[in-house]
Amino acid sequence: MNYSVIKAAMLPDALTRRLEKQFNMADFALLPEPERWLAAQQARVLVVNGESTLTEAFIAQFPKLELIADFGVGYDGIDVAAAARRSVEVCNTPDVLTEDVADMAMGLLLATSRQIVGAQRFIEQGGWRDGGYPWTKKVSGGRLGIIGMGRIGQAIARRAAAFDMVISYHDYRQLPDGAWPFYASVVDLAAASDFLVVCVNGGEKTRSLVNARVLAALGAEGILINIARGTVVDEADLVHAVKQGIIGGAGLDVFSHEPEVPAALFNRPNVVVTPHMASATHDTRRAMSDLVFDNIAAFLAGKPLLTPVAPY
Repeated sequence: MNYSVIKAAMLPDALTRRLEKQFNMADFALLPEPERWLAAQQARVLVVNGESTLTEAFIAQFPKLELIADFGVGYDGIDVAAAARRSVEVCNTPDVLTEDVADMAMGLLLATSRQIVGAQRFIEQGGWRDGGYPWTKKVSGGRLGIIGMGRIGQAIARRAAAFDMVISYHDYRQLPDGAWPFYASVVDLAAASDFLVVCVNGGEKTRSLVNARVLAALGAEGILINIARGTVVDEADLVHAVKQGIIGGAGLDVFSHEPEVPAALFNRPNVVVTPHMASATHDTRRAMSDLVFDNIAAFLAGKPLLTPVAPY
C-alpha cells in the first residue's frame, strides 16, 4: 500500500475519516511490520496533535517527509528546527481556537476566585444546612496580569475589560500600541496582579517561567490561571504554593505530565482543574479539523500553506 499521509497521533474521528477517504491515510501506530517501515519510507505528510512529541530521531524515520500538520496551536513538542534542517514544513491551527481558550481562561478565573466548584461540593455534602459558604474573592475591578500578549492574551484582555479589570502584561517584547502597561519581569508583573493568567507558548524557552519567586510575588490572595502549557509553571513549586497558602488559588487546564495531575491539587475549594479542554468545543474542533485538512490539501496540490509555522 502506498501511503503519502500518515496519522501519528489521536485525531477527531470525523477528521480521520475525511483524511482516509481523500488521501488514503494510515495510522502509523496500527500498521504492522514491515508495512510500518514501508509507510515511513513513502510518507510525505505526518498528521499529529498539539500534545505530540516529534524528536529529530522520529522525524528521521521518514526520509520523504515534507510536511508536519499539527492539529493544535501548540507545537512545542515538535522539533521545528530539526524539521527545517530537513526542509520539512510545519503548520498548525491558530486563530480558530483563540476565542474558546480565552473563554476558558475567564471561566477558570471566575470559578476559582468565586470557588464555584467548591460551593457546589458544599451543597452536595450538606454543608448549607449548617450555614452559608465562606466569602470569596471579587473579580470585577481586579488587577489582571497576562503572561503572553499574543492572540489569546489579547482576547482575554478584551474579556477582562468588560469586568473593569486593570490589565497589564509580560511578553518577549513590548507591543507597539502601548494599550496596556508592560512589565519586563514576570516577578514584577505577578507582584502587581491579583490574578495572573499564563497564555505564553510552551517549550524550553518558557519552561518553569512561573516558579516559586513568581508565585511568592503573586501572594497569598493571588490567583494563578494556566491555559497555556503545563511546563510553563513549575508544578512542584505550584503544589507547594497551594498547600502552604503562598497563593490564594489556581485554575488549571494544563499540567506538566498529562494526563497525570498531582493529587495534592484535588478537593481544594480554591483549586479548579480541567482536562486540557480549553479548545474542546464542537464548533472549534470542527474548525481546527477543517484547517488541518485544508493545509494538507493545499500542500499536496502544490499551493502555499494556510497557516505555516515559522522555523526557529
